[in-house]
Amino acid sequence: MKLRLGTRRSLMATTQSRQVADRLTALTGREVELVGVTTLGDVSKERLSQLGGTGVFVSELRTALLDGEVDFAVHSLKDLPTAAAPDIVIAAIPPRDDPRDALVGPAKLVDLAPGARVGTGSLRRIAQLRALRPDLEYVPIRGNADTRIGKVTAGELDGVVLAAAGLTRLGRDGEIAQIFDADEMLPAPGQGALAVECLAERADLTELLAVLDDDRTRAAVTAERAVLATLEAGCSAPVGAFAVSDGHTVNLTAVVSALDGTRAVRKSASGPRTAAMALGSQLAAAMLADGAGTLMGAL
Repeated sequence: MKLRLGTRRSLMATTQSRQVADRLTALTGREVELVGVTTLGDVSKERLSQLGGTGVFVSELRTALLDGEVDFAVHSLKDLPTAAAPDIVIAAIPPRDDPRDALVGPAKLVDLAPGARVGTGSLRRIAQLRALRPDLEYVPIRGNADTRIGKVTAGELDGVVLAAAGLTRLGRDGEIAQIFDADEMLPAPGQGALAVECLAERADLTELLAVLDDDRTRAAVTAERAVLATLEAGCSAPVGAFAVSDGHTVNLTAVVSALDGTRAVRKSASGPRTAAMALGSQLAAAMLADGAGTLMGAL
């Protein structure tokens, strides 16, 4: 019997879900069919910050799991709420793709003319971009990658900022003008990674999906998401975090930025991989002590 994989219906989501399905089949021999699910984030025209951000691309997929319509689901990890979902487990976090942000357009950020219009739907990106180029106009946009890039092609925008991983998965990385290093722009917690969820009671399926898990990626994103959880910030908040894990250690950097780009609280820390969650929580607590909460409260 084929396993049913729940996925959002967008090209990006189905592409990454198909990659997970093909990898699972290659490792286990189990066939997988994709089941499309429409989420609130897919149909609403409101900005993510107005929708509340957290969970708008996730809740309907989780409902499909709980109702038995699908056996497991794949999410972009950065869209996943940090709070655990009752009766659902993250059975696998596959190896992460490039976590960085990318500018699509005819020129690098430094080469854009004063007043150039750059599109992004992320407050995190806007805040960090303003710190780099306060003289540009940052335009809130929604839509899939094709729609956003199309605004550059049509001349409506001079550039758009998207996740490098998504562009690569869609085969559109050749259109990237610039990839921002973490020193320039910290990505969203979990960016570039995927989460594979199933029902906690399905021990057989949890064991099967575990072949997809990458322990270094899991440790890194656990630290990043602990920052977000301790700050009590949603996925639309101006919070960036990036961790790298080797065999024993997690190195974590996080930032909370003022939306106007003039102020930021940025800190780094390292700790044992086995204590990744505690590392993220402690770093976030230190950021709050330095005024990060005030910056988020100013939104």
